[in-house]
Amino acid sequence: MSKENNILVKLNEVGIKQNDKWLVKGVSLVVEKGKIVTLIGPNGSGKSTTAKIALGIYKKIEGQVEKYTNNVGYVPQKISIDWTLPLRVNDFMLLTESIKDEAVNEALSLTGVVHLKNKNLGNLSGGEFQRVLLARAISKKPDLLVLDEPVQGVDFTGEIALYELIKKISDTLNCGILLISHDLHTVMSATDHVVCLNGHVCCSGTPSDVARNNEYKALFGEHVSQTLSIYEHKHDHVHSHEGEIKKN
Repeated sequence: MSKENNILVKLNEVGIKQNDKWLVKGVSLVVEKGKIVTLIGPNGSGKSTTAKIALGIYKKIEGQVEKYTNNVGYVPQKISIDWTLPLRVNDFMLLTESIKDEAVNEALSLTGVVHLKNKNLGNLSGGEFQRVLLARAISKKPDLLVLDEPVQGVDFTGEIALYELIKKISDTLNCGILLISHDLHTVMSATDHVVCLNGHVCCSGTPSDVARNNEYKALFGEHVSQTLSIYEHKHDHVHSHEGEIKKN
């Protein structure tokens, strides 16, 4: 980890070509310990590609990646599972590496699904499965957590609950998070810095700064920006993992 400002990963004008076409170009960002950086943009804008550059998956790139930790957790956008297999949550947690039972329980408890430890993966709801994926990614208490569309397959109320959980994970583990989302609206209250991509950086800054930016408005529409400018998620309640709303 960089001694300066707790930097975990820094991208300097990075980009990558495929078949002589730029997938993404000129992206700069910094993820620090305890901070959440969110990449947003339309489909095909380079969000997942940028995350993979940060992870070091792509080697032949333009620009520079400065990575100061190898302790990284990752939730990919797509994961291939044979749902016909009798695979329990606990089995899934241990599928690719050995993790102590105490660490498994701690991770599942933090994501609110320890009671599902012996349940078959195929019987989980979309929100429950996303929480298990998060638990697996944090089981070794990573310094850096990369989450590619971690709320896919979840309804709106469930999305808010998961983003609140992601913020809780960042606060509890004091880890940096690079988050990919298609929707600034629901991540506003759970992110520190936003980078809006469309093959390049259109704009970046706080969520409210990005919402007011003309390039953001051009991508997502003036009506979205107006909605965001008045949106504020009130924390006078909590969202359960089932999606229920409970008053504090």
